[in-house]
Amino acid sequence: MSIASYLSEDLGASVEFDTFRDAFRETLQNVFSRRADFDELSTSRGLPPFVMREIQSLTPLSVFIPEEYGGRGGHVHECQAILATASYESLALSLTLGINGALFLQPLTKYGHEEVKGPIFERFTEDKNMGGLMITEPDYGTDALNMKTSYTKEDGTYHVDGTKHWAGLTGWADFWLITARRQGSDGELGRDIDFFVADMNQPEQLVEVEEFYENLGLYMIPYGRNNVDIRVPEEHRLQPNSTGIKMMLDTLHRSRIEFPGMGMGFLQRILDEAISHARERSVGGQALINYDQVQRRITEIQAAFTACSAMCLHTSEHAHTDNDLSGKALSANAIKTVVTDLMQDASQSLLQLMGGKGYQLDNVAGRSVVDSRPFQIFEGSNDVLYQQISEAMLKSMRQLKETNLETFLSDHDLTSRAVEYFDDTLNFEVDQSLSQRKLVELGRILGRIVTMELVIELGDRGFRSDLISNCLQVFKTNAEGLLAGYHETKQTSVIEDYVEGSAWIDFVQA
Repeated sequence: MSIASYLSEDLGASVEFDTFRDAFRETLQNVFSRRADFDELSTSRGLPPFVMREIQSLTPLSVFIPEEYGGRGGHVHECQAILATASYESLALSLTLGINGALFLQPLTKYGHEEVKGPIFERFTEDKNMGGLMITEPDYGTDALNMKTSYTKEDGTYHVDGTKHWAGLTGWADFWLITARRQGSDGELGRDIDFFVADMNQPEQLVEVEEFYENLGLYMIPYGRNNVDIRVPEEHRLQPNSTGIKMMLDTLHRSRIEFPGMGMGFLQRILDEAISHARERSVGGQALINYDQVQRRITEIQAAFTACSAMCLHTSEHAHTDNDLSGKALSANAIKTVVTDLMQDASQSLLQLMGGKGYQLDNVAGRSVVDSRPFQIFEGSNDVLYQQISEAMLKSMRQLKETNLETFLSDHDLTSRAVEYFDDTLNFEVDQSLSQRKLVELGRILGRIVTMELVIELGDRGFRSDLISNCLQVFKTNAEGLLAGYHETKQTSVIEDYVEGSAWIDFVQA
């Protein structure tokens, strides 16, 4: 299949990536700025058919598909760049592409049967199909390994039965990857996880949407609760290299490490909007940008832009499907948590700078706050992932019989140079029996140190030195503030029966 099959005919038969990306950017600008009212699109549910048709006209998902199946080759830097191009115009659109790419096309590429990959990829390139992943269940979100969706093998087919919810593209996707546990003859469920491809064009594989959710933000993407009672052929079961759990970890870690693509364009848009508003808005006889506190906010947004750029570089060189990421929890979790925190913090700063104007539902500032917030929750709540970062580090320290944090981080490839920015503030012994809240606090610190290491590497490649320097200073200051909180020994606890003696009005002195 020639490249012309997924590019507009007027672009010719051989197109370099820059040309492909520029054509995609122009299409998005045309759709969101000229053919449709983007403010209206972002505050209403779903998308008008013509909008998605024009977006899909260039088949942006081709960047996730191998060349032998008609795609652009699955090059991670191209995937990241297309996600960034989309997120500059619409975070929800970028997430839609990310769901398709990281949670369906990439795992299918790596683990799918050869006889099913070709026809499915062809439907993505020719018919503009879409796909998603169903893991989460009403009673089992973060606790995914205890999911109750089950499968049995019957006459050469798999019967998959259960309930899934909060799957992005509910009711839209033409294909689903659905996770389930094997049900034994005694009715007990196995410990491992398997993935099954369901084709919504086949009646026996159709997933029934029971309810659409009124999700807060990301209005373009439908979410809901789904009843799964399907039968799929044997070849629709993905084939793990070892265990299904490792296959799931490889898939989720790859998706998490690819979050910077979605964050990149979004953060650049926030930065552009902040600088533009601060230059044009006059308060007290001078432009906002001349005020020191405004400068601080914009500098922090700029640091987020630089950090995300560093993450995109790292992702592009480490997230290919040929690599096994099942054991890369530290880098994947650090990148996902930090970039999503940066997205939310940048949105809040822009909203603060915009004032009342930004608080309108159809304004980019308020919309960005609401749309970026769930990124800190889905694919692993940041609190949980920060805890896992610390637990992974403590496990490594135990194995090395090391107790000093600075010594350990100085020898770790993801932190060795960043440690040098902290003088002696990291020179302390780490307790192996930390409370959960301390694990989370330490994980936040470690995530920022890892990010600094990636920024240093980006600087080595020739990225603007002034942006690198500012970013490292912002992250150093942030990490040291978190360290101060980590060293606080007194912990608070919830007072559950708090009502008695807590009514302020009883203490008013007439």
